[in-house]
Amino acid sequence: MNIDRLVFAFAGLFILVSLVLSQLHSPYWLWFTAFVGANMLQAAFTGFCPLARILSALGKRPGTAFQ
Repeated sequence: MNIDRLVFAFAGLFILVSLVLSQLHSPYWLWFTAFVGANMLQAAFTGFCPLARILSALGKRPGTAFQ
């Protein structure tokens, strides 16, 4: 799996987990959902994604979005 697909998978997983936690535990977990969404939005405009940098340092091959 390349970096792009891993970033999308992590973002989707974190959003789904935080939505479940907001229903089962506390609605404050929706702030985590908002954080993930804001990070995805800023990455779309700036091209900077912290997770993409971490995955690159771990040796994952880049995709086309985060080179």
